[in-house]
Amino acid sequence: MKMLLAVIAGFTLVSAAGAQQPIDRIVAIVGTRPILASQVEEEMVQAQAQGQPLPPDSAGRMLMRHQILDHLIELELLVQQAQRDTAIKITDQEVLDQVEQTYQNVRKQFPSEVDFREQIKQAHFGSVEEWRRWLADEQRRQLYAQRLIEAQRQKGKLKPIPPTDAQMREFWEQNRAQQPRRPATIGFRQIVVRPMPDSASRVRALQLAESLVVQLRHGGDFATAAKRFSGDSASAAQGGELGWFRRGVMVKEFEDWAFHMRPGEISEPVETAFGFHIINIERTQPAEVLGRHILIVPEITAAQISIAHRLADSVHAALVKGSASFDALAKGRADPQEQKIVEDAPFDKLPPEYQQVVAGDTTLGLKPVITLGADSPHPKFVVLDVTSRHPEGELSYDDVKLNIRQTLGDQLAIRHFIDQLKRQTYIDIRL
Repeated sequence: MKMLLAVIAGFTLVSAAGAQQPIDRIVAIVGTRPILASQVEEEMVQAQAQGQPLPPDSAGRMLMRHQILDHLIELELLVQQAQRDTAIKITDQEVLDQVEQTYQNVRKQFPSEVDFREQIKQAHFGSVEEWRRWLADEQRRQLYAQRLIEAQRQKGKLKPIPPTDAQMREFWEQNRAQQPRRPATIGFRQIVVRPMPDSASRVRALQLAESLVVQLRHGGDFATAAKRFSGDSASAAQGGELGWFRRGVMVKEFEDWAFHMRPGEISEPVETAFGFHIINIERTQPAEVLGRHILIVPEITAAQISIAHRLADSVHAALVKGSASFDALAKGRADPQEQKIVEDAPFDKLPPEYQQVVAGDTTLGLKPVITLGADSPHPKFVVLDVTSRHPEGELSYDDVKLNIRQTLGDQLAIRHFIDQLKRQTYIDIRL
């Protein structure tokens, strides 16, 4: 039960301390807005609920309060700056969506509604509705802060600040105890051959997509059409919903349309390597859009699958003979959506077909052609050349050096931005 209470605490700032202090007081003013002592105590309760022990002495607890207050001041600075930026909009629907998602994630941890409501009371909320109202306010503030940081990055005003080697070493020493063990990994290069539809299949798919566009523009239900026709199984069951996404997530052809569409608009059929997409944008933000799509996948015939298999076999044979280079063979044959070179891929994250081939063969070099999705209507054929293998072990500084540089560079950029806001804003600390 304590663990479940921590689940709630992880999604909310537990408000126990507010009930314990009959007289609240202002501990800081940021601009014109106060931060209350009860807010600091709430954060301390949250930390304790998540397993962080409170300092046993009064001096240690006061130091912790000052650290928490610094965090609250910085969050308030970001929120105020975001609210001054007219390009940053947080809609009530966005907040409600996040609150509902949080509610569902927490609720499913409990066997019954009675248990859930009892735990809400133990977290010192008078009711579930009170918790949701409080959570909505916190979610809105977090969204403001996140959108501000995203907007600054989009404008090129939040570029990573290169950390010094000393800073990187210090970061490593502070966090090395929390580092997981290095998993067993392999490195490889591959040429993935994807069967291509013939011209007749492509024409039929395009005609279907065009007819759906006409129906949808005349009031047809998008979700119903997605569930019936979409070849994207992950989104079809959700009525084609893709959620919010930014540039760099979808393929270029898809994004070129999606980020130039108005809310409610239905696109023309957009051809990508996956097939023909019908895109509908529901809402937009400066750096992201909320959209859905219907994917019409051209039929792949048995003849086209056979052609692709023979092509993969010929590529494999050419590599065995050394009659052509890997790069030359990949050009025009490899699926552009698949990585050609992969370094240090965790073994347990590989597709099952890869694992079956490399598990019993610990040597490096070329492996037999792998069939991906043999039982699916759209299989692929992989020519795999294993270039390295590393056993499980302890992570070293060199293993994570690049990640530390990126993480710390981003943190230093945000720190510099917040320090600028501090210099520009009236702050009165009274703790």
